[in-house]
Amino acid sequence: MNISTKVRFWILVCIVAISGFSQGMLLPLIAIIFEQDGLSSAMNGIHATGIYIGILIASPFMEAPLRKYGYKPVILFGGFIVGMALLLFPLWPQFWFWFVLRLLIGVGDQMLHFSTQTWITSFSTVERRGRNIAIYGLFFSLGFAIGPAMSSLVEINRSLPFIISGLLTFATWGFVFLLKNDFPDHGEVGTTSIAGTLHRFKQVAKYAWVAFLPPLCYGFLEASLHGNFPIYALRNGIEASAIALILPAFSIGAIVFQLPLGILSDKYGRHRILMIVLFIGAACFIGSGLSGTSSLWLIISFFIAGMAVGSTFSLGISYMTDLLPKALLPAGNIMCGVAFSIGSVSGPAAGGLIIEFFAQGFFYIISMLLLSVFMSLWVFSIVSKNKNQAAAT
Repeated sequence: MNISTKVRFWILVCIVAISGFSQGMLLPLIAIIFEQDGLSSAMNGIHATGIYIGILIASPFMEAPLRKYGYKPVILFGGFIVGMALLLFPLWPQFWFWFVLRLLIGVGDQMLHFSTQTWITSFSTVERRGRNIAIYGLFFSLGFAIGPAMSSLVEINRSLPFIISGLLTFATWGFVFLLKNDFPDHGEVGTTSIAGTLHRFKQVAKYAWVAFLPPLCYGFLEASLHGNFPIYALRNGIEASAIALILPAFSIGAIVFQLPLGILSDKYGRHRILMIVLFIGAACFIGSGLSGTSSLWLIISFFIAGMAVGSTFSLGISYMTDLLPKALLPAGNIMCGVAFSIGSVSGPAAGGLIIEFFAQGFFYIISMLLLSVFMSLWVFSIVSKNKNQAAAT
């Protein structure tokens, strides 16, 4: 990458880090505030889905404005929505007002992620694509991991975390003005109408459907572990102090191995690396189920699982980019985001039902999901190989 490309890359990476920071802050912060106010855990959980619902609502409408106006305006508008929404939280601390603000943050975050992902994948060379997307995912994970620390400021003043996060968002947002606008490769992809967008979604699903399974899997995994595992652990006699060590082990493993896996995928291929990490992750969660209430073994298995499957979202995006022409990347990135959101919304619901009716099956349902994606990748490789052989003859 030349100097201007490097500057653009690191500005985009910093933007996604701040986005991760705000998301990581909001989940525990609002949960703590509502718990202090006596709100039921069910309503608290429903409120937490606001961001993901906002992402799903916004996703189908993202591609047309990106093609029409370019990356920079979409990033600026998305960052403005997120920053303003954060600063508006202290204005009126009411359940539904905050839910609407969460929806808006979901819309703004989707604009930020979709635009930055597509921009990075479009200018990254094949040799550095996995590395660049891994750095992108790493910085989001770092921001998401640091965000919960802001919850402690609620003891000083409830408004303080929202104000600091909003100001940080606007400070980073300002650097986007330094970038020169760019547009996605249009190619022969049709118009920017809704019909044209739907046609591109069909093309993307036809050629790269398998690449959406790792992001969906990661969304399910992340949301169910953070939303359901504490309940599973407490019901099985694991102390809260141990839970505070077990859950971060997964995130630390993901952060530590995000970049190495990206580099390995550049060298040995995204498909091969994805199959390996999915198999290892499934084995780790089977081990978690067999470990009973041993906190030490759970920490070890969560850490190794994080090292393996903690990068499935970024690997999935890189794999999708490998499978599609540049002209279809905007639609492909949207569908990766939708897959992640579907996984994030369905994970806690499915995990909650499993714990309610078959508590010991919590880890095994995660393993089954990982193995299902593993098998899908295997089938996809066989079908693709047969097609290539048929075309050659």
